[in-house]
Amino acid sequence: MRFTNYLALTLVIIGALNWGLIGFFGYDVVTSIFGGSMFWISRVIFGLVGLAGLWSLTFYNSVAHENPTVRIARH
Repeated sequence: MRFTNYLALTLVIIGALNWGLIGFFGYDVVTSIFGGSMFWISRVIFGLVGLAGLWSLTFYNSVAHENPTVRIARH
């Protein structure tokens, strides 16, 4: 599970940096590298980044348990 967390965090960072470059400069690194005839690889990478983002939602629970000042409402 630790490897999965590091992998997810790495993919989320890559995705965030790519979105930052798109937002500020209009440059998509992933599509630039894997565009054209290898466009399906770009789609796979974007899909993995999306899944990593979903997996990263589970980090909130561990952060709340590590930091006692964070309160999570329980219903």
